[in-house]
Amino acid sequence: MATKTHISTGAAAALVLAASILVLQAHPTPAAGSTARTFSYGWPVKPFDQPHPVRGSFGDPRTVFAGPPTERTLLSGAGSFQFHFGIDVSAPDGTSVYPVASGTVRGLHKDWLSVDCGDGRVFQYWHVDPVVAAGSHVEADRTVLGRIVKEAGHVHLTEIDDGVTVNPLAPGHLGPYEDHTTPQVGEVSFRRSVGSADLMPEFLRGSVEIVASAQDMPSVHVPGEWHDLPVTPALVEWRIAQATTHRVVVPEHVAYDVRHTLPANNSFWTVYARGTHQNMCVFGKHYSYMQPGEYLFRLTPGGFDTKTLQDGVYELVVTATDIRGNSSSVAVRFSVHNKPGVVGA
Repeated sequence: MATKTHISTGAAAALVLAASILVLQAHPTPAAGSTARTFSYGWPVKPFDQPHPVRGSFGDPRTVFAGPPTERTLLSGAGSFQFHFGIDVSAPDGTSVYPVASGTVRGLHKDWLSVDCGDGRVFQYWHVDPVVAAGSHVEADRTVLGRIVKEAGHVHLTEIDDGVTVNPLAPGHLGPYEDHTTPQVGEVSFRRSVGSADLMPEFLRGSVEIVASAQDMPSVHVPGEWHDLPVTPALVEWRIAQATTHRVVVPEHVAYDVRHTLPANNSFWTVYARGTHQNMCVFGKHYSYMQPGEYLFRLTPGGFDTKTLQDGVYELVVTATDIRGNSSSVAVRFSVHNKPGVVGA
């Protein structure tokens, strides 16, 4: 395992300030005596004006493996793999679900429905037993769309703007929402290929794959068996600097970014590295009850050529950031030896 150093960063405050400015531009300051509102719509369950636990984040891996719970299945097994296309709002079974924005019921299915707002926005509500009819008009915070089905324990909310699935937790969308937790970067590894064993960071040469684990925790405590289960950060970035001078030699690269929308599902195993799996993952007939997932990000899909660097010692800095700009970084030291022979031999 590579030696790593946690780095304190002041970027969080700047990002939050920038997001606040953008939101205020979209929603001008109200007249004196009124209450500022920096979001477009409230929550789909009561109380509408208070934050609720979000147990599944936008972009989380959704993995259902066809094989048994083995390492072989995890690293190479077939199954169903996609990015989570909304957020999971935790609430008891039977809880009434309301539209976050008024509109017309367009899609109506056994356990989900969609509401077209007529302004380019469409909202989907999953794990709900509908009680409204297709074509009916529904009012935000007033019309009961349905109730959360048995054993779901949450309503999944998807927002689609002009045909693009967007992050409901982005500033200016769902609210009120605050996040005071900080994502954490875990182990960082160098590999000859994405599925091979870890290389020694003390001696790297040629092309290497770089993989990093990262996770966040829900901003509001999730009750029940989903408590203490991680979610993904909204942004994962990396850069390389010289170890002695800290001069950046490879500028900031974005490995993962769901602050606004999602990558294509066919890029799932390009964004995530094998070994990634969701909370309470399914392996064939096995359900991993209460077991946390693992989120491994491919920082360099296709490999990073160490020959682009002079032989020497470097630091790889990996940063994870959430949707509200809270971030933390880890620095991993590695050595490049591309000259013939083994240094010191």
